[in-house]
Amino acid sequence: MTVRHDGLTVDWLGYATLRIEGDDTVVYFDPGRYGTLTGEWEPDTPGVGHPPAQDYDAQDGDIVCVTHIHHYDSDGVERVASEDATVVAFEGIDVADSDRDLTPIDDLPYEVVEVGMEDELVVDDVPIMTVPAYNDPDGKNVNEDGTPIHPEGIGCGFVASVDDTNVFWTGDSDALDGHEELDASLFVPSISQSYTMDRHDAADLAEAMDPDLVLPIHYNTFEALEGDSGAFAQDVARRGVPVVLDER
Repeated sequence: MTVRHDGLTVDWLGYATLRIEGDDTVVYFDPGRYGTLTGEWEPDTPGVGHPPAQDYDAQDGDIVCVTHIHHYDSDGVERVASEDATVVAFEGIDVADSDRDLTPIDDLPYEVVEVGMEDELVVDDVPIMTVPAYNDPDGKNVNEDGTPIHPEGIGCGFVASVDDTNVFWTGDSDALDGHEELDASLFVPSISQSYTMDRHDAADLAEAMDPDLVLPIHYNTFEALEGDSGAFAQDVARRGVPVVLDER
């Protein structure tokens, strides 16, 4: 199902990949990984709500935003980016921190702009703001030694204003102080059971932000990311916030 919102066409393509199309600009968030764009993904749980895998090679993206090393997939970037695309990537991404075979971001055949956790820039007439994205050291998303799975400084979230419509993708983050103050027409949270804010925290944040529409992504790709999207949608709707699922 393609989501239409305020003149934008929005598609969740699996895992954390989101495609946003405006009048003249196509923006992607966190393309690829786990076979979602190569046609190889299979759910751990049959019938789970998630977009189907596809051999996706559109190469139509004007802007490709990458939140952190876990969501950096050089093959995924090349499947979505046009020849003259700009890649906006968190400055802390280092392929040496991954055991995957990745092309370093600086070696990609595109213009690359690195950003920190609280930056503002304009790319192809699209204003982009980055926001902090990490796990609370005192929260549930910590390693056995008590350190956060996503420590502060590992990545960022993005607010991209496409045709004057603000789209907020949280990245891999708990719900943090300051998120509720963001001006977002389309709120795109993770609702997985681990690693990020869960569906309950995401629903609380949606109520506090009061966006025009909520579209959850980053859930049900594999067992550790399972999330009850139906329960999330009911929870958010009961709070008076419009919500849509894009699971196909």
